[in-house]
Amino acid sequence: MDDLLIHNAWVVTANSAWVVIPKGMIGIRGDVITHVGPEPAGRKRPDARASIDAAGGIVLPGLVNAHTHLPMTLFRGLADDLPLMTWLEEHIFPAEAAHITPETVHWGTLLGCAELLLAGVTTCCDGYFHEDAVARAVAATGLRAVLGQGVIDYPAPGVPDPSRNVAVAADYVRKWQNRSPLITPSIFCHSPYTCGDDTLAQAKEAAAAAGVLFQIHVAETREEGDVSNGNDRRESPIARLNRLDLLDESTLLVHGVWLTPEDVAAVARKGCGIAHCPESNMKLAAGIAPVPAFLEAGIPVGLGTDGCASNNDLDLLREMDTAAKLHKIAGNDPTILPASRALAMATCEGARVIGLEEHIGSIEAGKQADLVILDSSLPALCPVFNPVSQAVYVGSGDAVRDTIVAGRVRVRNHCLVDGDIAAVMARVQAIARTIRDAGPQKGCSS
Repeated sequence: MDDLLIHNAWVVTANSAWVVIPKGMIGIRGDVITHVGPEPAGRKRPDARASIDAAGGIVLPGLVNAHTHLPMTLFRGLADDLPLMTWLEEHIFPAEAAHITPETVHWGTLLGCAELLLAGVTTCCDGYFHEDAVARAVAATGLRAVLGQGVIDYPAPGVPDPSRNVAVAADYVRKWQNRSPLITPSIFCHSPYTCGDDTLAQAKEAAAAAGVLFQIHVAETREEGDVSNGNDRRESPIARLNRLDLLDESTLLVHGVWLTPEDVAAVARKGCGIAHCPESNMKLAAGIAPVPAFLEAGIPVGLGTDGCASNNDLDLLREMDTAAKLHKIAGNDPTILPASRALAMATCEGARVIGLEEHIGSIEAGKQADLVILDSSLPALCPVFNPVSQAVYVGSGDAVRDTIVAGRVRVRNHCLVDGDIAAVMARVQAIARTIRDAGPQKGCSS
């Protein structure tokens, strides 16, 4: 007998054949999907200990946010409408130095996890400082995550001595490897312009030795194509990473806005994945990543929101809509990035770029029971001709009725099942008052 049966649903499997079942059901036992298919005509549904009537709603694989910084919910709206380097160097870095501690990271992460779950995200790929505190908070919420300890060649929260940056990251990975079935540790180098060659090489070596994902921001701005980090070589960030032998299937490149055709070819040859963050790129005027060129070259592309300081939300359904429409207008072609491709970037392809495609990203027997149900009672979701298009072009976090992670219902009827969200928000508000009271010189915009 199944533990949970979901029925009366438009089931969008996102499997290799992109099967959509108009009136389908999904059986779950423990944390695993046992069966997926149409409801039996004229026969009784299989018995289960509990059931959820989707009421004609759309069931998607749990969404995968391929790039974010969870604790940065603390800085949502702190320094908006600024160029990237001004935003980063004059506001975000100082604010982090002054206010990021294990305690503030804990509360910011809890708020981020609540926002993700309520918006149908069941897995995220994070990179930040004090990542041990991030991991403990994420584990408490039941979210699935790849969590990267940040590495940077400057004094950072939790790592005041930059010479220990890689060692701290490696210690964190050892602590969290095989500790929780939902938490996968990672190493996250901030960027080529904040990390020297030795740091980049050592961080990748540590990640490879542990068999974990290596993440890095790359080519987010046009200026990064110039000489970086005092290196006399004039080379693109991708050429530099390639020279250091850092590109492979276990490397996740974030943004990739200014990749040249030569860069794209190199990334495709090496098998790297890319996390595309269109709303953050738009807000910071970083540019439009050549995603159609990535896809044509066979590069797997996931979708990310980036952190709340540069987006300013964690709503991946809205991000899908933005991605699809942005590339249509940029390419002057309404067919260039169809809804199915946008949804794939937020599900199966997102799972692929973070190394979890064997376990999540599609609704198939044997995979983890990570699912999201969109609410059919909303006027904007009526009628449904194509549930894929409906999810991408109409969906938002507000449309998410239920969220299930590893067979556990985490959101039911638009409300978190576990956790006191009001208490979390109150603590974050208190932290925000401290940041605000510190004044502009400590990282607040005036």
